[in-house]
Amino acid sequence: MPPRPALESPDELRDLLGIPYTEEQIAAITAPLEPGVIVAGAGSGKTAVMAARVVWLVGTGAVEPGQVLGLTFTNKAAGELRERVLSSLARLGLAADSDAPEDEDAGEPSISTYHAYADSLIKEHGLRLGLEPSARLLADANRYTLAARAVRRAPGPFEFLKGSIPTLARKVIDLDAELAEHVVEPDQLREWTNRFTRRAVADGLSAARGRAPRGFADYWLIARVALERAELLTLVEEYRKLKRAGDFVDFGDQMALGTRLAEQVPEVGLIERDKYRVVLLDEYQDTSVAQRRMLSSLFGEGHAVTGVGDPCQSIYGWRGASPSNIDQFPKHFPRRDGSDAAQYSLSENRRSGGRLLTFANERSAPLRELHAGVRELRASAEKFHRGRSEAAFLPSHPEEVQWLGERIQGLYEHVRGDWSQIAVLVRAGNQIPDIYAELHGRGVPVEVVGLSGLLHLPEIADLVAMLDVLDDPTANSALVRLLTGPRWRIGPRDLALLGKRAREIVRLPGEEQRGLDQALAGADPTDVVSLADAMADPGTDLEFSDAALARFERFAAEIRRLRRSLSEPVVDVLHRILQETGLEVEIAASSAAYRQRCAETVGAFMGVAGGFTDLEGEESVTAFRTFLKAAAAHERGLDVDLPPAESKTVKILTMHKAKGLEWEVVAIPHQYETRTRVEKYTTVAAKLPHDLRGDGEWLPELAPEPTRRDVNRFNALMKEHAEYEDQRVEYVALTRAKELLLASGHVWGPTQKDPRTANGTLESLREYLLANYEAGRVDAWAVTPEKGEAENPLREQQSEAEWPAPLDSEARASRLAAAAAVRGLLQLPAEQWPEDPELEDQRQRKIVEGWDADLDALLDELRRSHEVRFEIPMPVSLSTTKLLAYAKDPDAFAEQLFRPMPKPPAPQARRGTEFHAWVEDRFGQLSLFDDADLELYGEDEDSEDLAELKEAFLRSEYAERAPYRMEAPFQVFLAGQIIRGRIDAVYRAPSGSALEYEVVDWKTNRRQNADPLQLAVYRVAWAELAGVPLERVGAAFLYVRTGEVVRPRNLPDREALERLLLNPTDQPST
Repeated sequence: MPPRPALESPDELRDLLGIPYTEEQIAAITAPLEPGVIVAGAGSGKTAVMAARVVWLVGTGAVEPGQVLGLTFTNKAAGELRERVLSSLARLGLAADSDAPEDEDAGEPSISTYHAYADSLIKEHGLRLGLEPSARLLADANRYTLAARAVRRAPGPFEFLKGSIPTLARKVIDLDAELAEHVVEPDQLREWTNRFTRRAVADGLSAARGRAPRGFADYWLIARVALERAELLTLVEEYRKLKRAGDFVDFGDQMALGTRLAEQVPEVGLIERDKYRVVLLDEYQDTSVAQRRMLSSLFGEGHAVTGVGDPCQSIYGWRGASPSNIDQFPKHFPRRDGSDAAQYSLSENRRSGGRLLTFANERSAPLRELHAGVRELRASAEKFHRGRSEAAFLPSHPEEVQWLGERIQGLYEHVRGDWSQIAVLVRAGNQIPDIYAELHGRGVPVEVVGLSGLLHLPEIADLVAMLDVLDDPTANSALVRLLTGPRWRIGPRDLALLGKRAREIVRLPGEEQRGLDQALAGADPTDVVSLADAMADPGTDLEFSDAALARFERFAAEIRRLRRSLSEPVVDVLHRILQETGLEVEIAASSAAYRQRCAETVGAFMGVAGGFTDLEGEESVTAFRTFLKAAAAHERGLDVDLPPAESKTVKILTMHKAKGLEWEVVAIPHQYETRTRVEKYTTVAAKLPHDLRGDGEWLPELAPEPTRRDVNRFNALMKEHAEYEDQRVEYVALTRAKELLLASGHVWGPTQKDPRTANGTLESLREYLLANYEAGRVDAWAVTPEKGEAENPLREQQSEAEWPAPLDSEARASRLAAAAAVRGLLQLPAEQWPEDPELEDQRQRKIVEGWDADLDALLDELRRSHEVRFEIPMPVSLSTTKLLAYAKDPDAFAEQLFRPMPKPPAPQARRGTEFHAWVEDRFGQLSLFDDADLELYGEDEDSEDLAELKEAFLRSEYAERAPYRMEAPFQVFLAGQIIRGRIDAVYRAPSGSALEYEVVDWKTNRRQNADPLQLAVYRVAWAELAGVPLERVGAAFLYVRTGEVVRPRNLPDREALERLLLNPTDQPST
């Protein structure tokens, strides 16, 4: 008799998970095994519903856990969904029939990103279409490098296509992505172009001729763009050839190739449907056309697919998302009988107060008309009468920022001392600095979340500048940044003299008599004049200040020391820079919030460096600098998203990055009217015509040979379409607050000529608050003058700046005085320490005597406990070896940090180094040591032992397997700590294996006592470096002497490792 299901009713599910699900949620959770879409409004608990649906289906016996596939967009979201599902299933395990036999094959749900899933399809089934499964994923900066190469190789000349190499490279990338996202072949685009431009070309259209037949001027303009697009297409095809030749793919290629597999090889769909009986598609409103076609081909025919999302929160249209996907889900994924899939709605918002939701519903009404399946948000019963808003429209930008700072500063009691319950959401990153400065100046702890460019952050910019100076003696701008920074503080006079000295060094005799044209012929002076050379040799004739000469000497010596390390891996060079320049100490000595932010940003940058390989497979400092230049030019300076820190700070971030987050208080400043940005294929060559897009039927149409009236109508509809995009972003911002919304704007900005008016959001909020006094208040409202009636008062204000920028004199004086006092006291015996003269006052003496008595009592108690404790700050980064030492014995690790002791020579470590070098040489990979290095050890009795190790390795299972990577450096950020190390070897898993990679650590010692935590760190690091799910990476120790391979089971994942760092005594079992 089969065991009784663990769940038989929704009430049992509510009791099991301890969540009072609404009837709407229960309907979605307990839906039958058939296609369905859940339109989940903001704050309606979609993640909880998805997790509960898995528990329901498993608990009722409908599916096994391993038959569930969940897809979402980011690794972070996939990790959160996986954790939610697994923790919920664990509760189910506790409630299951204890007499039921365990099913060892039940497995776990497979949860990953859409792109990772497409990549796994290509690796597993790509050979069916002749696709190589070994293709490397192109980083964004490398995409632009390759696209620029394609532009340079273009034969030309082009009649319509104009622009610089960087501009054309950007266009190549954009058009290539559009083609991939909509699965359009180049020949389809050519055919459309020929049809659309036929009449214009017949009438004599050319780049040189500017007069069109009467009534067709607009048509000719659009036809010129179409012909420019056709010429751009030839560059895209060259770019694709270069990708194929280098065995590269990007994210767009992954989805396009996954779609080809799904549509052209029916067997792939059969295999995937057999493997996964239930599919959950998270954030479905942000999927592209290619993703929708791939998924509907794989899991169509009435398969149990559940799409979850909200079309009102589809805010990524600019990068390929198509809101029509979720609207059309019932038709794209019909039931087995061909009827539309079921649709469910989640409309009860358990996040925000009812008065906040009333206003959000008012503003989102046009979106609900556009997306018929969306319902108004309803507040839960306990929050129905809660929520307040404040609106303000101030006379000027400084006054608005000041108002915002005052309001946030005054909210300390409201958030019960937890500043992290406040967020400021901005529309653009350039609005952040002034707000940050205002809050910081008021003493409010604040941080910027998810900065768009790592390279723009001061600590990273200084690292990169130093890297430039070390690798390129003519990197003058980088050197000037460092010389004028807060560390060296070289003033303009000394800097000008340094430039003069640099010119003197390279000037040939009599060169000053040559004409300007002759002097500049064939060379750019910045390529030959070296400020670094001048700093190392300032000469004796120029009147540098004494302070500048002393600083030049110190800095030049520092550069000489660091240049000796340039042959080392990039990560090691960066670590040396951190240590040599004192940046590591500066970070460690900073405030907790700033220290954590810097640790995250430096860790993220080190992660980029650790995983870097250029197009030719090179990993040198020079190659890395080239990569960074491309990232600065095309990738907004390395767009690396960092998670919000857990520290109690006010968060500032863009509205796009706020999606999925929530706070007690949300401020949305700078709410004034701006011109809607409209990008359309009629004016932008890198955009696909709507006729070719997979969602074209939902976009405005244009006649084949349009008149001016046709074009004006099209432009108006495109503007309306763009305004819908802005409304979606606004809706996301309005639904983040739980209790209080602050909205503000201003009349006069810092530079603009015309006055600003409040935008629709702020004006509507003002009207709403005036009509509903209990919902909040209008704090201030400036009148906007008519255009031309008033001048901008801010433009008349003059600003001055001191250079180099002055340090905080009060803080500097305090620190110098404290340091001098400490140094002075340390030179005296304790009994000679002077008393403070102010303590002569008898009343103060009595107070101090009381303190002394308390201290004596505390010291006695401390001595009795025989335990002395110190707070030892953790280093900014730890090696894997030090992490293991910390996990094994935190007290001993702290003692070693507090009082470092030299380690005795270890012959076994030397033999391990020699063995590693031999293995690298055997497989033809670059060794960290050459023969000359090893000869320094000499011939001794250990050489026989090394020979035994070599022979033992040749008998092992890895002797004939070529490693994918050896001595792979890595950086991983765990629990606020940078962990660095090197993986001995990484192998590709055999075909047919559930794994994709295996990381292996050689152990040459005689005792088999290796710590599995070492492999756990390596496994997490490689999974994140390679961009694959953790479960697809295996790990093993090879004990070389015996040939035994140990593969620990149940290695801790990232979350478990972070728990270990936070509580090292809580060791996981493996």
